[in-house]
Amino acid sequence: MNQVLFTIGLVGGLMAFVLALVFLAIFSRYFWLWIQSVMTGAKVTVLDLLGMMFRRVDARTIVRSKIMAVQAGINDEDLTTKALEAHFLARGNVPLVIRALVAARKSKQITLSFREASAIDLAGRDVLDAVQTSVYPKVIDCPPKGSAVAFLDAIAKDGIQLKVKARVTVRANLQRLIGGATEETIIARVGQGIVSAIGSSESHKIVLENPDVISKAVLASRLDDQTAFEIVSIDIADIDVGENIGARLQADRAEADTRVARAKAESRRAEAVATEQEMIAKIEESRAEVVSAEAEVPKAIADSLLSGRLSIMDYYKLRNITADTEMRQSIAGTSTTGPSNPSRSN
Repeated sequence: MNQVLFTIGLVGGLMAFVLALVFLAIFSRYFWLWIQSVMTGAKVTVLDLLGMMFRRVDARTIVRSKIMAVQAGINDEDLTTKALEAHFLARGNVPLVIRALVAARKSKQITLSFREASAIDLAGRDVLDAVQTSVYPKVIDCPPKGSAVAFLDAIAKDGIQLKVKARVTVRANLQRLIGGATEETIIARVGQGIVSAIGSSESHKIVLENPDVISKAVLASRLDDQTAFEIVSIDIADIDVGENIGARLQADRAEADTRVARAKAESRRAEAVATEQEMIAKIEESRAEVVSAEAEVPKAIADSLLSGRLSIMDYYKLRNITADTEMRQSIAGTSTTGPSNPSRSN
């Protein structure tokens, strides 16, 4: 019996010793974090630290973030240890969110809660950069640096091309950061507004004399709607005169009209040539008929002589008349393709 009790006591002592070692190991691991939280008023208990260990949460990150928030004087009811753990488990960047809250508080111009900051972070946006951009506006080049085109091309009503480069100063809008459009949308809208403003100008000289006309027209269009930014100003950094697109278009149009006129003239010429060939064919057909008719004349004369309807004297008179007619035509300088001399046919 004493042997059993001794064994039980030994096992219990060993378990107590092991538990004591585990407790000392855990306590030594989180002791300084617990001391820091107590000294700074972060209110992170030992049980919270043990729970973080079992939930596989980086206790060092949570405690230091909580201490940072407390030391900065952030009094947000949503900023609790469990909320920080939940944001960490959701793969959020807890230190970045706390630094953003501290920056917003130090600016004294931005009201940002932990709920909003954590939502912005989980949405994939850099919340600290957004706060900094809200405090210190950033400049966006339009077109952006490194793009395929170095200038925005626009054409005024007089046909002159203008090449414009603008700089847009924007401030982040934290309330519209979730779901709002990014810088690419701002650049595209500003480019569209500049092209529209120049296109509505009567002359390129007006734009060159007063580039501020473009800025005012673009700002009046409210291009920052449904975006994560507020446009502070639009400045025309550079403007150059390009080609005379209107004159080139007119020249191309005149060339096209010339080609059309040439095609129509060629069509009419071809029709005239075809008509001429038809007339020549009809002339040849008529000549063939005349020759065929002339071939019948000698036969008629021979029949008349045989039948006695035409005497020899009448035949000679007919030859004299034909010869006289040919002589007159020769003197007059005209040629004829009329009936041949009856004597020759005979």
